[in-house]
Amino acid sequence: MNASTSYRIVEARVPVQNTTSLVRGRRRKLPRLTWLLQLFPVTTVVLAPYALLIVPMAVLNDNPDIGFIIMLLALALPGCLVVEFAFLKRMGRRGDWQRALVEANSGYPYLYKIARSAALVSVTADLLNAWAGQGTIFAQVTGEIVASPAALVSGLFMGWRYLAFALLVASLLAGQASRLACLRWTLCLLGTQLVVVLATALTAPLMTYLSFLVALAAICGLLHSRFIIVTALALFLIWPAMYEARNDLRTDGGVAVDETETSGDRLRLDLQVTRASGHDAPVDIERPGPSQIVRYGLVPRMLDQDRPAISTGIRINEYLGGTSTSAYTFLSLGTIYFLDGPWGVVLFHIGWALVGILLLRAGGAPGPIRLGLFSFVVAAPLMWSRTYPESMILFVQFVVAALPVLLLLRLGRRRSRVVPQGARSGT
Repeated sequence: MNASTSYRIVEARVPVQNTTSLVRGRRRKLPRLTWLLQLFPVTTVVLAPYALLIVPMAVLNDNPDIGFIIMLLALALPGCLVVEFAFLKRMGRRGDWQRALVEANSGYPYLYKIARSAALVSVTADLLNAWAGQGTIFAQVTGEIVASPAALVSGLFMGWRYLAFALLVASLLAGQASRLACLRWTLCLLGTQLVVVLATALTAPLMTYLSFLVALAAICGLLHSRFIIVTALALFLIWPAMYEARNDLRTDGGVAVDETETSGDRLRLDLQVTRASGHDAPVDIERPGPSQIVRYGLVPRMLDQDRPAISTGIRINEYLGGTSTSAYTFLSLGTIYFLDGPWGVVLFHIGWALVGILLLRAGGAPGPIRLGLFSFVVAAPLMWSRTYPESMILFVQFVVAALPVLLLLRLGRRRSRVVPQGARSGT
């Protein structure tokens, strides 16, 4: 080696595509609505279902308890906004965070391959889980815990459907995958959830997953507001047919269906939330404590098969005078209020807003690892339809199950390399 040769550190890079032009053709500036979603992502996730569905249904049907819904939002949203404003300076000007998001995901050469692999595993696991009878309305009615090897193994990957989509989004941002390729894989993931609906006779998981897809894609600047509006209208149009098909599946399986409840009645989620207003919160009922959250979150059922099933929804239904073969919640926001009172709502949303914002903004825009973890925050504790406190158990389960993929991404990240001063960097 020549002693006079000097060396410098060169960061290997791949060409970065402008995600704004990638998704919206020649549009150069990030739309203001998308920018607002990125400034206030947690507030958006919490508020959107109420602004788009629950509050409008309450107004259209003259729900006398609409003030209770407004009160819940008034308890939840200020804490989210305080956390988001505290980290607002990290966002820069409009479009800066979007460009940083592209760059943060460009240093993972095997990202798209890992995303496709995660999607394949997710599809296989979900289909196997449905085939094994896990999570069906029929198992819920009988109180049966499906403990077959297929159910135990496939249950380990139930969070991968969220991770797979997050990695597909990261691949698109990094320029490793085209819009068409990501759309095909997303439709594959969504179609799998439709098959699961046919097997389980439960439509809630499909709606939850669709809500997640729209939320994460919108926050990452990949959806136009018109698409969200069209999607919402399409769901309203096809909902009666979906509801009828669901009831037919339940009837064929021997489950009694309330014939007096229409598809329109089932959309009255405002009534489901406001039913909590008739009780003095917090209400003392059996529910998972911190030790159970750790146990059920960290230890897979296949290693702890003797533990009983947890269902706060069943305990609530029994408290309301129902049976143990059915579950009832007040949606996530109302259930938190019912179990922990007003301060529980405030502290819950401050805590999870802090987790979400740190994942999105601490140390710059998120790469695929932090984006994957943020997807779990959206899919579990912040998801409007989840049952509290099981949603926190789900978050822990999702993170634990995703550790091999996250570690693989970390190990496959492009590193700096040493080259002579006069050599080409190859960038």
